[in-house]
Amino acid sequence: MEKSLQILQQYFGYDHFRLNQANAVENVIAKKDTFVLMPTGGGKSLCYQVPALVLEGTAIVISPLIALMKDQVDALRVNGISAAFLNSSMNPNEQNETFRQLKEGKLKLLYIAPEKLSADNGHFLDLLKDINISLFAVDEAHCVSHWGHDFRPDYLFLNGIKEQFPETPIIALTASADEIKRQDIIKQLNLDDPTVLVSSFDRANIKYFVQPKRSVLNHIIQYLKEHPNDSGIIYCLSRKGTEDLAYNLKENGINAAFYHAGISSAERAQVQDDFIKDKTHVMIATIAFGMGIDKSNVRFVIHADLPKNIESYYQETGRAGRDGLPSEAILFYSNADVMKLKKFALVEGNEEQSSLMLRKLQQMTDFSEMQKCRRQYLMEYFGESHPGNCNSCDYCLSDFENWDATTGAQKLLSAVFRLKERYGKNLIIDFLRGSKGVKITDYMKRMPTYGIGSNSDKTFWQNLIKQLTINGFLRDSDGEFSVLKLTEGSNEVLFKGKKVNFQKVKELAKAVTVAELEIAYSTNELDANIELFDELRLLRRQQAERENVPPYVILSDASLLELASYLPQNKEELNQISGFGAFKIEKYGDLFLNAILEYCKKNNLISKISEKAPKKNHTQKQENKNLGGTYTTTFQMYKDGNSVEKIAEIRSLSVQTIQNHLANFVISGAIKASELMDISKIESVIDIAKNQNLVSLKAIKEELGDSYSYFKINIAVAHHKWQEKDAAVI
Repeated sequence: MEKSLQILQQYFGYDHFRLNQANAVENVIAKKDTFVLMPTGGGKSLCYQVPALVLEGTAIVISPLIALMKDQVDALRVNGISAAFLNSSMNPNEQNETFRQLKEGKLKLLYIAPEKLSADNGHFLDLLKDINISLFAVDEAHCVSHWGHDFRPDYLFLNGIKEQFPETPIIALTASADEIKRQDIIKQLNLDDPTVLVSSFDRANIKYFVQPKRSVLNHIIQYLKEHPNDSGIIYCLSRKGTEDLAYNLKENGINAAFYHAGISSAERAQVQDDFIKDKTHVMIATIAFGMGIDKSNVRFVIHADLPKNIESYYQETGRAGRDGLPSEAILFYSNADVMKLKKFALVEGNEEQSSLMLRKLQQMTDFSEMQKCRRQYLMEYFGESHPGNCNSCDYCLSDFENWDATTGAQKLLSAVFRLKERYGKNLIIDFLRGSKGVKITDYMKRMPTYGIGSNSDKTFWQNLIKQLTINGFLRDSDGEFSVLKLTEGSNEVLFKGKKVNFQKVKELAKAVTVAELEIAYSTNELDANIELFDELRLLRRQQAERENVPPYVILSDASLLELASYLPQNKEELNQISGFGAFKIEKYGDLFLNAILEYCKKNNLISKISEKAPKKNHTQKQENKNLGGTYTTTFQMYKDGNSVEKIAEIRSLSVQTIQNHLANFVISGAIKASELMDISKIESVIDIAKNQNLVSLKAIKEELGDSYSYFKINIAVAHHKWQEKDAAVI
């Protein structure tokens, strides 16, 4: 260990190892196979870089990412370590020179792509037999597993390494793998009785928020305006989604770019470089982006669409806060995304794979819909216990009240029972509300339960179904088109008089709150103007063809819906429609206004623009133009001597939000607890907290009484977390 620590200090500038680094390093030096599961930002690279410098010979690092190879080699060379890479971005002369250095023993680490090993039936692997190889490191090892969406066929060739180099240790590393993937990786790589090292998955500096997927663009714009100088990543499922969102953000003055596998390698390299160098603050991307990014100051990760599984979500959110400072992960959730992803989860001809993908999607859905500490769910998913009450996710920061849901549950479960468990959520809700839609048959209308839920709106029934499902009173059937099924719990409510009590959100904690778009999207109003909407879409497409640009560049569907709903009659009214700035009003105003005026004349309609809330002015206030992210702003104002109440008033945020900002800085050590409370009172709080199975601020306050405010208790707990984190650095 002394030699390893000496190298760590000499070449990397650290005086101690973190997490399971020391165990991994010593294991590899002892020539033992090792599997390392370590969260993003945990320092996986050192687990093989240090042994490579201790052992004789050259370490072969297999990595799927050309950008990451270059970054790591550049970083190693800066530290005075002889390293190189071999990949398709190099010309033949460059590759020959690198291979010459390898043969002459001049390289301590060589990074190669898996495709290099598998090419020409493993010719390169044969060449390595004449080289003194110290170790093989398989980075992003989850790519070897059949059970993940990152699976790469070329990784399968790696299963021959152990057979051809039986005495050479292999270290496999990943930041994302559940138990199934772990075992599959070990099997695919033929690891010999490997030591399995799993570090804590808890990223304590990241706050997790899940919000309903409504007015997503408005929410994102609002959030980004509050974080003008922060770096962040926004993930979308589709390539088109990234382009649309990037375009809309740019229109609102936000420094954003998009990234997906459909753009050229040169473009990808450029936008990635701009992001890494902070020339671009916001990257909108598909999952193709981020695996090779070692950017430490990403302050937020937003999922505009639902990820396919928990592993993807955890890995992508883990790209925030790698420097340990407070960061946020925000997920916008909708059931429509779930239905879309179910179709993608089905693998033709492979029922086992399809079943696994659907189960993983259900777990992602459960995470999004549950009323439980988000952090606790994540930790438990990866096999790690967590007490909950993290005070840094939307659930733990929300206020709740009890809700007697017995009557509603009886009505809903009765409807599922009467309809013989054959239908999905939407039809059940329509049936309860007495819909006269075509899917409700005359036979259904004669049932005694038809229409018994007409006094409650659709949202009420949607929320109740969600709660009944989460708590085991209902379940979704498997398959692409799921239907509601009863459970043992259902029977107890229907036939044994069991009461149903849930917690209902009184005040939901959100990462960002904006006034919801007041676009009249209701069925009745849009039905009346659907003909106009179609006509406007045709006009947009024709104009796009004339300019040789995608239609969304002209106007988004949301803008067209507003036009069809509010029927502006002149350019002044057109200014109230989302997506219409001064330039577009002048360029496209007459084109669309003429169609609207003609439609109104034909149908005897008038403008409804007075019913629309004024368009939000997203221009940043002058005094805020140079401020950093919302945490940084609070910190600076606090250091300038402002009180919590004054900061909240100036920033138009709640006092609790400002208090939570300050608590986060106590955890990071930037603010001392003694600045915010009498430090002699901290011990009383911690003594109680230590004796709780679940750390509860409310329970601590009840025991200590009115002499301790929630804020002081929060600061005391934050101080304790800071002490624990500091003590963990050995």
